[in-house]
Amino acid sequence: MLSVSSRPYAGESDLNAIAHLMNTCEEVDRLDEGTSISELGQKFSEPSRYLARDICLWEDAGGKLIGFALLSISEPGEVTDGWLWFRVDPDARCGDVEAAAVVWGETRMREVGSLRGAPVKLRSWVNAVDADRISVLESCGFRVDRYFCRMARSLSEPIAEPQCPEGFTLRLFPGEQDSEAWVEMFNQSFIDHWNHHDLTVEKFKYDLAQPSYRKDLDLIAVAADGTFAAFCYAEISPEECDRTGRNEGWIMSLGTRRGFRKIGLGRAMLLAGLHRLKAAGVETAIIGVDTENPWGAMGLYESVGFHNIRDSISYVKDV
Repeated sequence: MLSVSSRPYAGESDLNAIAHLMNTCEEVDRLDEGTSISELGQKFSEPSRYLARDICLWEDAGGKLIGFALLSISEPGEVTDGWLWFRVDPDARCGDVEAAAVVWGETRMREVGSLRGAPVKLRSWVNAVDADRISVLESCGFRVDRYFCRMARSLSEPIAEPQCPEGFTLRLFPGEQDSEAWVEMFNQSFIDHWNHHDLTVEKFKYDLAQPSYRKDLDLIAVAADGTFAAFCYAEISPEECDRTGRNEGWIMSLGTRRGFRKIGLGRAMLLAGLHRLKAAGVETAIIGVDTENPWGAMGLYESVGFHNIRDSISYVKDV
């Protein structure tokens, strides 16, 4: 067994070592999980993240970072979810550090559950081809909870023009002054979807302030009475494109609020988002989808030219 010690996150001084670990793993695993110091810094600075408690590092006897884990904990609700993200240096993958990361996640989530007085679940995403990670999670008592697809579409292929239903106007999101209306629309759009946790205005405003945010890629559909009815937000990460060598953009968020579905708004917003990405010079559009989405999202995406390029699995453990 390796001689390993764990410690909490020490601040920005740890970012370089964590990024190096992540990229060392990526060189071996090829899972598109590389990162940079700036990307990690942005992720760690999200609202409601308690860095002193929600990050753990593991080092070998020589002080080299060999393991890293991060918990993203949902806002209070009937059930609190903790999404566990962890990587272990390929030369240290004997199972001990991986198991320690899971135990750490369980311990932290029990603490959260005690503080909030509500049930908690520990969750983790895994690429469907990552047999080692799947083995670790299943050996630690996780079970499969949901399947997802990553889909892609070449933007060199023709894109149909969006047809907005009568009475609705497609326009750019006005800006931070309308944050509460946008967040209310988002939550009403996903309230009946799997594992929904309400978005907060604080988190939304944080996202608007990020360097990657582009107003020209943020679209909404507005009803005649002024109600925000549907949305499509796309994103381009220059750092990710440079790292992978691929010119891609994401349809990050697409939804239609309850009461406005099945009239063509979702298709119109998606097509408009694809046109925006193409105008920005992107070659390939990427979107993620829940394979059991109750509103036929998979069929919509396929109908406009997307195809599946990767499967992923959500695992869960009751703690």
